Amino acid sequence: MIRIQIARLPHGEGLPLPAYATPGAAGMDVVAAEYIDLAPGERHAVATGFKVAIPEGFEIQVRPRSGLAFKHGVTVPNTPGTIDSDYRGELKVLMINHGSEVFPVRRGERIAQLVPAAVTRAGFDEVDELDATDRGHGGFGSTGR
Repeated sequence: MIRIQIARLPHGEGLPLPAYATPGAAGMDVVAAEYIDLAPGERHAVATGFKVAIPEGFEIQVRPRSGLAFKHGVTVPNTPGTIDSDYRGELKVLMINHGSEVFPVRRGERIAQLVPAAVTRAGFDEVDELDATDRGHGGFGSTGR
């Protein structure tokens, strides 16, 4: 378990902190800190009312809630969204309405899940040729035949 510092912003007063809904949940539910009606096709960065200090070597992934996606077509378009450890602004959830009806985002309602994750950093070594594999350059849909 890692510990993440969280600072409540004035418009986050009275809202619950992100929390796991069940002992087996992978993501913490996060709620909206604002009211907005999300029209079909519309995107909005929904305020959560807090900011965080994620330990170095970790990120927070922002993921959609499956119920909102299934029932209303509302999701997080950059799934998973990443909150970097050096970001100190308000955590917002980018949402999009793929449904056919206006979706009411209401303060205090669960809008997404937050999943803390370890980050593996990498570097690239430029070479003239890559090693051969059975798959080779077969791309999209090439492995299911």
